[in-house]
Amino acid sequence: MFGKKNIKDIFRNTKDKVRDFLLTEKCREFLIFLFFVAISFGFWMLQTLDGNFETEFTIPLRLKDVPKDVVITSDLQDEVRVKVEDRGTVLLNYMLGRSFLPISINFSDYENSSSRVVLPYEDLRKRVSSQLNSTTKLLSVYPDSIGFVYSQGKFKKVPVSVSGKITPGIQYYISDIKLSPDSVIVYAPAEVLKTVQTAYTMPLDCEDLTENTSLRTSLKKIDGAKYDPSFCDVSVSVDMYSEKTVEVPVVGIGFPANKTLRTFPSKVKVTFKVGLSGYSSVNADDFFIGVKYSDLLKTSKDNIDLVVTTTYPNVSNIRVVPSSVDYLIEESVISIRQ
Repeated sequence: MFGKKNIKDIFRNTKDKVRDFLLTEKCREFLIFLFFVAISFGFWMLQTLDGNFETEFTIPLRLKDVPKDVVITSDLQDEVRVKVEDRGTVLLNYMLGRSFLPISINFSDYENSSSRVVLPYEDLRKRVSSQLNSTTKLLSVYPDSIGFVYSQGKFKKVPVSVSGKITPGIQYYISDIKLSPDSVIVYAPAEVLKTVQTAYTMPLDCEDLTENTSLRTSLKKIDGAKYDPSFCDVSVSVDMYSEKTVEVPVVGIGFPANKTLRTFPSKVKVTFKVGLSGYSSVNADDFFIGVKYSDLLKTSKDNIDLVVTTTYPNVSNIRVVPSSVDYLIEESVISIRQ
């Protein structure tokens, strides 16, 4: 363990060794050498920076004094890149000691009836040049034009729709797709607003889904239009298929009161695919197999093909066994009492 006395002794010994080293002849020669190297480097830098160079800077861009009833419906550039040429010392001053003020665009200076504003290139150059030294040459400004679109009190509500590809995995199916929000407010100039009927999500790529999936996506941009909100939460529910079989009776439709349809067999098996979540709720009452009397009068065959309909929404791959049955039309005698 080190005591306070030991620490003081180590510090004192180290300080003495450093002092003795700095007082040696070799150390003095080395420090003198470093001094002249620093002076030489300084002269070299001054000589180098005295030449002309090209470099790029970014200058912030701001839109101000926008009325409360105006909505900017397009993306506005938040900065411009400028390329300049000048002596190295001047450019170094730009880089280290000088910050550029934002270029302010006053909305009222460019407001017009077309709802589209473009800041002229020459105007943009003048605003940039006003912040440069007189010796600095402005070579270029990027982008060369600044513009935006605005809407003044024009908006409407439109539904949101999913775009892209959403597919289930093998033995699965998409049971539900929910959007939140399912509608958004769109702001745009009148000529743009009338063309927007639906807000579409950015194309989704969700393939071979085997579990419920939730994601947030932005809405596909339309030039001159702005959505509020500009995003949508998509929830995709996935269910697994299971196979089920029920017995469904064959029923006559439109038969006269004195005629009855007899089929052999009187019931057929209906096999179908349904999601596990709905397996227990679907039954024979959700299916209907009807044979029209008018259709039987038009056929000369002794059997009829069966067609099944269902009121249950999430069944697929419906098969009927047997797919056709023999039939007989029985006529009954109606007695009339006097």
